Formats: sequence, C-alpha cells, structure tokens
Amino acid sequence: MLNLNPLTLKKIKRFKEIKRGYWSFLILSALLILSLFAELLINSKALVVKYNGQYSFPVISDVRLGHEFGQSSSSEADYRLLQSTFAQEGGDNFVIMPLVPWNPYEQDFSGNYPPNPPSTADKHYLGTDVIGRDILARLVYGFRTAMGFALMTMVISYAIGTAVGCAMGFFGGKFDLFVQRLIEVWSMVPFLYVIMILVSITQPTFMLFVAINVLFGWLSITWYMRTMTYKESAREYVMAAKALGASTPRILFNHILPNTMVMIVTLAPFTIAMNITALTALDYLGLGLMPPTPSWGELLQQGKANLDSPWIVTSVVSSIVLVLVMVTFIGEAIRAAFDPKKFTRYV
Repeated sequence: MLNLNPLTLKKIKRFKEIKRGYWSFLILSALLILSLFAELLINSKALVVKYNGQYSFPVISDVRLGHEFGQSSSSEADYRLLQSTFAQEGGDNFVIMPLVPWNPYEQDFSGNYPPNPPSTADKHYLGTDVIGRDILARLVYGFRTAMGFALMTMVISYAIGTAVGCAMGFFGGKFDLFVQRLIEVWSMVPFLYVIMILVSITQPTFMLFVAINVLFGWLSITWYMRTMTYKESAREYVMAAKALGASTPRILFNHILPNTMVMIVTLAPFTIAMNITALTALDYLGLGLMPPTPSWGELLQQGKANLDSPWIVTSVVSSIVLVLVMVTFIGEAIRAAFDPKKFTRYV
C-alpha cells in the first residue's frame, strides 16, 4: 500500500467530496476497463462452444474452421448460426455468445439494405451504419482507440514537457534562452499541414498520430513547468538543500517536482479531452486512422451524410458529449481539490 503524506490524503478526500467529478471518474474508469475487455463483450466469436462433448473457447484461442463444428465452410465458423442450429437440435451441444454478437468490422446484409435502425431481434442495439456494421461495436472499440490515443499522447508529452520545463526553470541562463527560441520556432509550424503532408506520403497508423501529437503536445506543458520550477527554485527550502550539498537530481525530484505536480494533475484531464477531440476531428476530416479502424470521427461523418438515419449521429454525438463532459467534470474536481491556495506545502 502506498504511503501517502497527509497533504495528499487531504486532497484526495476533497476530490471524493466533489461528487460530480468523483462519480465521473469512477464511471469513466469503469468504461475504460470494460473497453479493454471488449472482445469478451462484443465479438462475433463465441465465448464457449460445446460440440460432441468437447469444449472450446474461440474468443481466446486460434481461429476455428467451420468444418470442425459440422459446417461446410472451410473458413471461420458462423457462431451465431451455430448457436441457432444447436438450439433447434436440442442436444447437449451449445454456444455461448457475447452480449453483442458482432465485431466492429463485420457487415450484416441479412435484413434490409443498410443502414438499419436499432433492433433487438438482430441484436443491433444501436442499429447499423451505411455498410451494415454494428454501431455499438464500433462505438466501444472506437472509445478504446480514442482513450488509448489520448492517454498515451498525454503521458509521453507530459514526460517530455516536464523534463524540459524543469530543466529550463532550474538551470536558466543560455540553456533557457536557447530552448525558448527553439519552442517559439517549433510552435509556428502548422500542425494540420504536417498531418496532411504525412498522410499523403505514408500510410497513417495509430503510432504515427501519437508521435505527431507528441511532437506538438509537449510545448504547452513546458511553459507551465518552466514558470513553476523557476519560482520554486528561488524558495528557501531549495536554497537550504543546495547549502546542505544535495545533488541536482535530488533537488529536482524530491523537492521541486512534488510542489509542481499540481499543475500536471490539474491540466491532465483537459489534455485528455483535447486529444480525444483532435483524433475525432482528424477522422471526421478524413485525415485520421485508416478504414476500417473503428473511429468516432468516421461515424460522425456517416451521421452527417445520412441525417435520414438519425440513430447514427445520435449515438456517436451522445457518446462524444458524455465522455467529454465526464472528463471536464473530473478536471474541475481535481482543480478544486488540488488548489494550491487551499492545500500547499508552505502552510
């Protein structure tokens, strides 16, 4: 168990008292954890198959061929059809499917021409998109992609920005001036143009977009950390540590950084919201992830182009608004709980 100091415990207690932000944090964390196991909840592969006395677990094992379960196809078995067949036979064989028996890439043309409205009979609970893919499946997998992108980009950007900003504020002098000019020049590079150029000359991938956003995302946090480190390095406790012969890493990591973490914690939720919005906007403009990757921006584009199928735009807009509102509530609660005017190490 972590040994947290009393000041940190007070901040956590204050955060829990702000119910709107605390419950948003719990709900969003639960949704993120569930999305990590989306293959067990939303998938066209069966969870469990019992056939001729033998059990198999297709969702976590290698691809099973249709002929192994008595189907004529040599490709992967149709587990929905297999479930219906076993139910009609009434024997000991059975199939247990996920709650949503569709994967985000699978097209369903069994009914009317897509897009089709929500239906419990076909288990398309939010309907299908313009090419017959399940909207709920693409929303959940798209949420995992968006949150993974936002969190990974934020962690890497903050790690670089914190290191550079602390060094600028602590060492100052020519190093500070040089990095300031470098940041000013780099910040003038148009982000959208860089995206357009790279997408036109190479195949866009998840890691490519993370790298591009990190290249520009570390700049903003650097200024904050520089300012706060510059202020902290002039305080008496830092001068006392220097007089006692403390090393530079010890001063930075044990003394200055803990007193500047409030800025990182406060800005993190809003950075997550900004990253989610950025990826969604790029996908909406057609500059994002390659199809058929599940994407909120791609669904939003479909919804805008097919307003006569309101379940598409309604589902994706509701999801985006819900997630961004929860992230904003979390950010507001953290900002109030970690307010340095109320909780500080110098009181």
